[in-house]
Amino acid sequence: MCSIEIAHYQACQGAQDIAFVDVSDAAAPMQADLDREQAMARFHVRLPDGSLRSGAAGFVALWQNLPRWRWLARLAGHALVLPVLERLYVLFLPWRARLARVVLKRAKSARPSSVL
Repeated sequence: MCSIEIAHYQACQGAQDIAFVDVSDAAAPMQADLDREQAMARFHVRLPDGSLRSGAAGFVALWQNLPRWRWLARLAGHALVLPVLERLYVLFLPWRARLARVVLKRAKSARPSSVL
């Protein structure tokens, strides 16, 4: 599911200025303040100054750099909204793998089968 979502963001206008790193790839470079296991557990964005944002704040940081998503960054980044979104994100994390299986299963069943 994460790869589907990231592929969507990579196709967005403005994504060419963002360095996306596939942390599931063992050869992907990692920095000392974020190991692969941590990176796989939550969504992270490293800002140009080197600082990290994760979870809902990470999405806000990403959306701020994608013109068509900036409206959502403004809304989600609001001081009253961001803590609620973070709580929802934390509640979603345990369901992520199960939801990903459902999405992949539906994507496979939606593909047209070849008929001879």
